[in-house]
Amino acid sequence: MSVEAAEGAETMARRDSLYRNAEKVSGDRRHGSGASWRQTVLLAFQSIGVVYGDLGTSPLYTYSGTFPNGIRHPDDLLGVLSLILYTLILLPLLKYVFIVLYANDNGDGGTFALYSLISRYAQTRMIPNQQDEDASVSNYSLQESSSQTRRAQWVKRRLESSKAAKIALFTITILGTSMVMGDGTLTPAISVLSAVSGIREKAPDLTQSQVVWISVAILFLLFSVQRFGTDKVGYSFAPIISVWFVLIASIGVYNLAAHDATVLRALNPMYIVDYFRRNGKEAWLSLGGVVLCTTGTEAMFADLGHFNIRAIQLSFSFIIFPSVALCYMGQASYLHKFPQDVADTFYKSIPAAMFWPTFIVAILAAIIASQAMLSGAFAILSKALSLGCFPRVEVVHTSKKYAGQVYIPEVNFLIGAASIIVTLAFQTTTNIGNAYGICVVMVFSITTHLMTVVMLLVWKKNIAFIAAFYVIFGATELLYLSSILSKFAEGGYLPFCFSLVLMALMATWHYVHVCRYWYELDNVVPAADLTALLGRPDVRRVPGVGLLYSELVQGIPPVFPRLVDKMPSVHAVFVFMSIKNLPIPRVPAPERFIFRRVGPAEDSMFRCVARYGYTDQIEAAKDFSASLLDGLKLFIYEEAAFSCSQHTDDDDGSALRAAKAAAEEEKRFIDAELERGVVYLTGEADVMAAPGSSVMKRIVVNYVYAFLRRNLSESHKALAIPKDQLLKVGITYEI
Repeated sequence: MSVEAAEGAETMARRDSLYRNAEKVSGDRRHGSGASWRQTVLLAFQSIGVVYGDLGTSPLYTYSGTFPNGIRHPDDLLGVLSLILYTLILLPLLKYVFIVLYANDNGDGGTFALYSLISRYAQTRMIPNQQDEDASVSNYSLQESSSQTRRAQWVKRRLESSKAAKIALFTITILGTSMVMGDGTLTPAISVLSAVSGIREKAPDLTQSQVVWISVAILFLLFSVQRFGTDKVGYSFAPIISVWFVLIASIGVYNLAAHDATVLRALNPMYIVDYFRRNGKEAWLSLGGVVLCTTGTEAMFADLGHFNIRAIQLSFSFIIFPSVALCYMGQASYLHKFPQDVADTFYKSIPAAMFWPTFIVAILAAIIASQAMLSGAFAILSKALSLGCFPRVEVVHTSKKYAGQVYIPEVNFLIGAASIIVTLAFQTTTNIGNAYGICVVMVFSITTHLMTVVMLLVWKKNIAFIAAFYVIFGATELLYLSSILSKFAEGGYLPFCFSLVLMALMATWHYVHVCRYWYELDNVVPAADLTALLGRPDVRRVPGVGLLYSELVQGIPPVFPRLVDKMPSVHAVFVFMSIKNLPIPRVPAPERFIFRRVGPAEDSMFRCVARYGYTDQIEAAKDFSASLLDGLKLFIYEEAAFSCSQHTDDDDGSALRAAKAAAEEEKRFIDAELERGVVYLTGEADVMAAPGSSVMKRIVVNYVYAFLRRNLSESHKALAIPKDQLLKVGITYEI
């Protein structure tokens, strides 16, 4: 039983810092929200440099991936072109631009944003740290009852009551994250390699091995500049990728005019039907190449936090889609006359005078394509950290102006190394494309399933609309996925192996994280034990402010008695500190802290929960402690005012004056102790499997989790705690 619980529900309510209704903040303005048209156009321009590089470079390898054995019939080109055009219309345009983008979580997109949105409307998270006060945060914004409410309530009950449903939802989410990370690994490899391969048109003596090593050098430079951030990279890349889209559109128009404009007949979808009638199984297998035209589509949603919906819609609808469509039409026109060049369609179809400018811009565009998915990978993994699905590593916020633009050094190194290894091992874009397509379609499918839950639970849409969405997009993606899986042995195994490893690591970390939380919750220090602990003759109060970090949002963590046993002293002002991530992108600063008093007033001990969204940055130690103690002093004053309001017999105001005087005295005491210094204390828990645990559990906890904690977890950096003010307390948990 915790100290707070012992004080009783009425006292808890009275001493809650949210009694003042938490100074509501409305209209949380951020990057892209409520933007003017001028700002939206600027964001649309920047999005070209960050989001669409991958989509823009897909013409480098789509036709060669679709026709690996050459073009058998002239009309096959019309069927494939029709497939490409309608795939672009159906998936990127209709599904993402006009439906999925609206499922953002207060402006943020991606797999974890969908999961967080769902977990806000139904308690699907497995850590029991929800508090009633969370729903009062401005950005929580739960919708009230509306039409279709009974169905939504049924879905909510089923999700909350079923452990299997919670695990399935979590598994789908981390699978999507793993696939996006796979995209971040494969996009640089295939984009850069396909662009560099064009040099053999002018230098035929170059071997494929030499082309690969040139690509590796470019990849090394790409991953080296990630630390400068999306903002700087985006603005520097936007003009280049804009030139790229102008070039590919112009080349497409040139080819249509110079070769065979009759390929425009492919706008008739009947050519798709004829293509399948004519080729049967071969047509189905070719879908694995066709779907490469959509590579990078998920970046529109994953990178939404950097821009806004209108900016993405404008840039895709009026620049990206027309440019890419014209390029594919032009390539089909060229291939109608020169079908033997299908293995290197893009560079063969370039007018001779334009080759070198196009080649240089293609290299730069390939780098930008890689940037698009890397940006999304960093963003989605930073959200995974907040949900306890990945070790706490340092997340560098690379833009002071815009939230959500992040860089993770350890992850950048791992993805960069993996991308270079893939390039060296696979050597050709055809082999990499077999792996790449699986990542792309799996992410599409996962988004479709999570979107369906959002429509049922959050949007409460008409069941006919939901069924149409699920059937149309789900069936299309299943068809593409079945085709790509047929190439499993030809490179398709790579993303599955990569995703299984990453999923296993994320699931291990989350499993132990949940078990550790339950262990601490089951072993909280009872109120009587805390009183006895502080009353021991060898325990003294020392000057300064102590902040003891713990995952618990209620109760005294078991590491506290361990601390007192090892060092029989407690700071004059002591705060049990918990950093809690809410399933929303941002928590306004005035609503950051919840305070409660622990024990009698003379002990000067408090419980504080600092609430952050999954895109919020934890402040530097000095700013954090200053904000925390300012909030604590405000809590003390409001606690005194509330206490006086309960005295109905205080006609002369003497009780109010006495309470205010006591509050002022306590505030002066806190200021004095703050001047003497702040010490940050963390529990360095050595988590072990309990005796009698299964072999699998011992492997997971004692070896896999321990390896991750030793090599990746840097909690003091993640919490912005300076080393010279940090004190770690060792403790062993047997779970």
